[in-house]
Formats: sequence, structure tokens, C-alpha cells
Amino acid sequence: MSGQAGLPRRSRPPLPEDRMHFRSEYPDVPVVDEPIHDAVLGGSAAAHAARTALVDGTGGGSLTYGELDGFSRRIAAALAEAGVRKGDVVALHSPNTVLFPAAFYGATRAGAAVSTVHPLATAKELARQLRDSSARWIVTVSALLETARQAAEEAGGVEEIFVCDRVEGHRSLLDMRDSTAAEPHVEFDPAEDLAALPYSSGTTSMPKGVMLTHRNIATNLAQIHPLMPSGPGDTLLAVLPFFHIYGLTALMNAPLRNGATVVVLPRFELDQFLSAIEAHRVNALYVAPPIVLALAKHPDVDKYDLSSLEYVVSAAAPLDADLGAACARRLGLPEVKQAYGMTELSPGTHLVPRHSAAAPPGTVGKLMPSTEMRVVALDDPGRDLGAGETGELLFRGPQVMKGYLGRTGETAAMIDAEGWLRTGDVGRVDDEGWLYVVDRVKELIKYKGYQVAPAELEAVLLAHPAIADAAVIGVEDEEGNEVPKAFVVRQQGDEGARLTEEDVLAYVAGQVSPYKKVRRLEFIADVPRAVSGKILRRELRAAEAGEA
Repeated sequence: MSGQAGLPRRSRPPLPEDRMHFRSEYPDVPVVDEPIHDAVLGGSAAAHAARTALVDGTGGGSLTYGELDGFSRRIAAALAEAGVRKGDVVALHSPNTVLFPAAFYGATRAGAAVSTVHPLATAKELARQLRDSSARWIVTVSALLETARQAAEEAGGVEEIFVCDRVEGHRSLLDMRDSTAAEPHVEFDPAEDLAALPYSSGTTSMPKGVMLTHRNIATNLAQIHPLMPSGPGDTLLAVLPFFHIYGLTALMNAPLRNGATVVVLPRFELDQFLSAIEAHRVNALYVAPPIVLALAKHPDVDKYDLSSLEYVVSAAAPLDADLGAACARRLGLPEVKQAYGMTELSPGTHLVPRHSAAAPPGTVGKLMPSTEMRVVALDDPGRDLGAGETGELLFRGPQVMKGYLGRTGETAAMIDAEGWLRTGDVGRVDDEGWLYVVDRVKELIKYKGYQVAPAELEAVLLAHPAIADAAVIGVEDEEGNEVPKAFVVRQQGDEGARLTEEDVLAYVAGQVSPYKKVRRLEFIADVPRAVSGKILRRELRAAEAGEA
């Protein structure tokens, strides 16, 4: 995979003197030029061999660090014996299980890049990813096997489908533990060789393969650690999916690098989630805003002992400050911390530090070490802005992706010749270095020349006690103006049942400037969201267009 199309590696030129940029207050960290399996397990497996690394939260057993390391090595040997070579792609098509990390590190140890796949992908969607990534092997589970078979047949080029459990006719990772094949010894170029090939969410366009090198991911773990250290005393609950870069980093690579224990759940079901926190005395949660919403508002939360929780981090989608505060109060915590990043950034650039005093409401954190940031004017991307000014966020650092697989044009549009990655996110930095993300450039609604951020209106809506969830998009009115339209999910119970369109419109109008008012409203059963928690506005727009 080192020869796949992307940006050539260049030395980073100095910033022109007339250009303003922001640097981290933390000391730079050395670039980590190690394969990801060594960067994660190289130290922890030796130091914590007998400590529990992974626990099946549904009651299916556990793996120690020594067992995880040995298992991944045997998987690597079996995959190499099956024909997997450096530069190949293995598609990992599975919900969260204790075997997911073993499969991931086994594949990378064999020299492959791992293309993680949404477990709910259709056969057609999986086939498209298989073709685009040139994946020749699939690792899946019995429940998803038929989808994997159909996708492999449609895509062509797939040599074998392995399973994590057991199905007649398919080799199991469980049996690979006993493989007597020789462990492969692969020479890596961590700066060029791909460790992971996740596909961007496709919330605004077709999914693209994001080329993340071993150096990208391993160095980002080192960048995260000064702000969010973890270790043998920590127990994390992994309910966000490992296939998503947020889960892969925050709930798999980072805690396993540091000797923590990860309790694994295959999906988010509130009672199971709360029960696992209570039973395993989980002290750390990494979640997305829909889970924060449930923790803040659902009555069942009060049925469980969640006193073990020490901190909660929300990321992957905007979190309203008031909602975060409501969740923190209910859990007895000082705050719900936030983080910021994207798949193309391996994924992190900002975190609210674990051990800092309470951060300002609504911030996504401080800039990580070895990372530079610019804020550029929306109407003139060549003009840099200073503290307190709102513009598009650009980043440069060792975590910036190698590029989009096979898409040199789209890569060049995303990363300029100086190495700055355009995020498409709008934000501002205060005088203390705290970042606040307002919205996406493409999501901003232009009402009679004024810019309206959907996320701001969604935050107002979610503060209403009779509203369970909400999303806002721009639609065209009778005069051809773009106006905000809200899609609202009523809260269960009498209060939600009584909620009217007039109530909602008046409520929002009383809290925002006149040009920001919601001018159209529709009650819906559920807000469409990606697994990361991001609102799928394109689905709302498509439904709106179908009704027009």
C-alpha cells in the first residue's frame, strides 16, 4: 500500500511571517516510527502480561495482555500462511468483540492495511469498499457472513473469508490461536506503509478511503497521552464501534497502549450499557452526543450505580454546552469533557485535559502537542484570523493523513502544498487557547446574507424538556430564501404529546436573534444519525426534496 496514490511526502516549509497560526502549549512529542502493533502492544504486553486487557461485557470471557499479544501473533502467522503479504488489504467486518483488536493487530503484523467496515453495511456497500480498497481477505462474524459472501461475489478478487467465531466451511480466528505457522517478519516504513484504511462517513459525499500510516496513528497516540493519560487503574467501556476511527483510537489503541482494561459491548443498548458500568466499575467513558442525551434525560439512568465514573468524554459530533452540563450534574461529575478530530487526522487534534480544572462550557479542548492550527476567513481563505475570530479550521502535524486512496485531486483539495489540511469545520479560539467548533462550512444556512449555524439551533431545541432529539437544515421558502427548518422528536410522555409546532417556534424565537429563528418545523420519529452520532443531514435533505 505504500505506493498508493496520495500526496508525496514533503518536508514542511516554514510558515510565512505574515500568517498567523496557533501552536500547542504542550511540548512537542517525538514522531513514533513504529508499526502500530508494536506501538500499542510492544510495551504493555511486556509490562502487564497477566493484567486483563479486554473483557466481553456480555459475559463471554476475557483476554490478558499476554494472551492478546500472543493471539495477534498467531493470527499474523496464519494470515501470512494463507497468503497475506505486505501491502495487501484485509477488510475487518465486525461489531465490537474481544477478538477485534487481535484481528486488527494480527493483520497489521502480517503487513496488511486494515480497512474497517461498518457492521450494518449492506452487501452493495461492502462490495464497493472491497473494490475501492482492493481488499483480498475479509474477517467477519457468523451473523454477518451472508452479507460478506454476497459482497465478495459482487466485488470479485476476494481470496478467503475468515470468521471470528465458528462457521462450517470457513477458517476461524479461534483456531488460528493454535497455528504452527512461522510468524512473519515484515520490514515496515512507518511513514509510508498504511496501517488502517477507514472510509470517511460520507455524510456529505461518497465515502473515500482515508490512508493512515503507522506513523500517523502511532504518533497521534503519543500526542493524546499528555492530555488524556490512562493506565492500569482505568477501566473503559467500549460501546462506540472499533471500526470508526474514534473508537479505534480512544477505546482500543490508546487504552491498550497504556495497560488499561477495556470492557467491550457490541452495540449501544441503554440498560446493558448502564449495567456494564455498574458491574465492572467503569471509570471512563468515551461517547457520542446521543449517549450524552440518554444519560442526561432517560429515567432508567437512576436505576444504576454509576458512582465509579470519574470522567466522560464526548466527541465525533457537536455537543451543546447545556446538554453536557445537564449530563454532568446527573452523573455527579464536574463536566462532560469534549474532544475534536476527524478521520483524516488519525483522528485527534484537541482534548479537554483529564486532570485540568473545569474547562469553559462548550469547548472541545486544547491543541495537542506537535500540532499547528490556523483559522482562516470564510470569505477569504487566504486571510488568517486571530483569537476570538470565527473561521475555517486548518491543521498541520504528523497525524495528517497520507491522502485519499486513489483520489489525488480530492487529496490536493484537502491538503495544500504546505501540508495544511482543510477541515471544513468552523470555529474560534479564545485567548486561553480553548477551541470552540461552531459548525460545518457546508452546513451553514445563509439567511438573507446572515450565517446561521444549525448546531446552535439544535442546542436550543434540545434544551426544551419536551424535545428528545432535533436536527436543523436549510430549506428554500416561497421567496427563494434559505431558511432554517427543524426536525423534532417529541419526548415520550404527556409533556411531549402536548408539544405543538407553535410551541417550538415560539420557544426558539424567544432565545435567538430574529434572523436565526426556526421558520419551518416537522415532527419525526427519529433523527437519522451516523454511528458516530453525526446527524445525516443529507437524508433529511433528500426526504425534503422528495416532498417538494
